[in-house]
Amino acid sequence: MKRILTLLAALVFLAGALPLQAAPSRRGRPAPPPPRPPWRAAIVADAATGAILFQKNADEPLPPASLTKVLSLYLAFEAVRQGKARWRDPVRISRQAWRMEGSRMFLDVGTDVSLGDLVLGTAIVSANDAAVAVAEHLGGTEAGFVAAMNARAQTLGMSRSRFANPHGLPAEGQFTTARDMLRLTRAYLSRFPAALTVHARQNFTYNGISQHNRNRLLRQYPGADGVKTGYICESGYHLIATARRGNTRLVAVVLGASTPVVRARETIRLLDEGFARMGVPPPAQTRSDAARPPERGKTPAARP
Repeated sequence: MKRILTLLAALVFLAGALPLQAAPSRRGRPAPPPPRPPWRAAIVADAATGAILFQKNADEPLPPASLTKVLSLYLAFEAVRQGKARWRDPVRISRQAWRMEGSRMFLDVGTDVSLGDLVLGTAIVSANDAAVAVAEHLGGTEAGFVAAMNARAQTLGMSRSRFANPHGLPAEGQFTTARDMLRLTRAYLSRFPAALTVHARQNFTYNGISQHNRNRLLRQYPGADGVKTGYICESGYHLIATARRGNTRLVAVVLGASTPVVRARETIRLLDEGFARMGVPPPAQTRSDAARPPERGKTPAARP
């Protein structure tokens, strides 16, 4: 009997010595994983320094959709800066440009449209027909322009991106990442700050047809003045957004959001968190009068 009691005492001692996780209990259960965000990739950074304030899946390759047009616009501003083109240059609209589907500014085949107006249409209403017309004018052919896009992407450090067209409609082998789009946007805004007066415009009218900029942050977020939305079925809803508070400008890239509303809401949340991390207080209720967009036909020349 004494041996049995001794054995029981030893078992009780060993049970007490076991680590807590060996004895399952409600309190010992691991915390559930955080809910998955309603987007596939995101990154937020200080536009001036590149300091990363938030990132998740920033190197996941995804179809760029119309964010592709930011690189097309970069090359357009660069061509004007280098004296290879002028905003008033007439661009003959080809049948290839005219037949583009999706977002358009409804160009008429065989007509001449200024390069400046085509850039406005590309930036503000994401016009695929305008993007092709710009590509053909600056690159000689669409293929030639795409080659220039990929070359410029490499010099900008966009090592995980590849482009197959100037507009972003579905194409095999076309992909980018949130981090690469951040690199592109920082370079674009740094070299061509006048581009923001284009991207900040909320409306564009051409040929009697008025269209709205799909970037909801221009209407919903004080200090927002760019940059570009994008969507195809394969990618979900994208947004490159930039906003300024005082002397601080942030860039946020959100890729693959589930809806346009979610895209805007999540980008606003990430920008708010980014400014808070930078120690920048929320703005006053009244919206600042940041960069005033130009009138149609008055696209600004790229300034140093």
